[in-house]
Amino acid sequence: MLKLYDCSTAPSPRRARMFLAEKGLEWETVEVDLRNREQLGEAFLALNPRATVPVLETPDGEIIADNIGIAAYVEALHPDPPLMGTTPLEKARVLAWDQRCMLEGLSAIAEVLRNGSPHLKGRALPGPRDLDQIPDLADRGRKRLGWFFEDVEAHLSDRDHLASDRYSLADITLTVAFDFSKWVKAQPGDDHPHLQRYMARMRERPSYGL
Repeated sequence: MLKLYDCSTAPSPRRARMFLAEKGLEWETVEVDLRNREQLGEAFLALNPRATVPVLETPDGEIIADNIGIAAYVEALHPDPPLMGTTPLEKARVLAWDQRCMLEGLSAIAEVLRNGSPHLKGRALPGPRDLDQIPDLADRGRKRLGWFFEDVEAHLSDRDHLASDRYSLADITLTVAFDFSKWVKAQPGDDHPHLQRYMARMRERPSYGL
């Protein structure tokens, strides 16, 4: 059985949980206590020297330590339902929008949180190395996030899904970014009606609650 090293409160491993659930798979969960820095302990670093979750352990003991790798592995073994596209163009669009949601959405939120939260002083980046906060990056992250939601709002004005005519990995990443924005009090509101309509549909999916 697949084994997922997870943290139930963190956004990044939630993406992996949602992907596995959308595939109809079962997996064993190993909870990693990020709050108490279990990811920096010797046992976890032996598993993933980058000190991040999610980590997927395959039935034959191989380790995959990032979301896109986990998605690619699972999609190759379980192509139905397709979550990463079926045609060359659809595959490209899914990956392009997933990357945008990562770089312009999730990374912008993390920039605000890690450079502005007193609880993360000295931990401006995830991983095994400490790094001082840069307050100006928190301000920049808020601007980047606002622009991202503006762009997504315009893109969703005439479509039901982000990257194609079906639910995909990109929709998972956007869903997680939307919810994660609560952490920095920057969630889109009534001035984003298309995004709100989109999220109402996303919340109806069984995987949303994971």
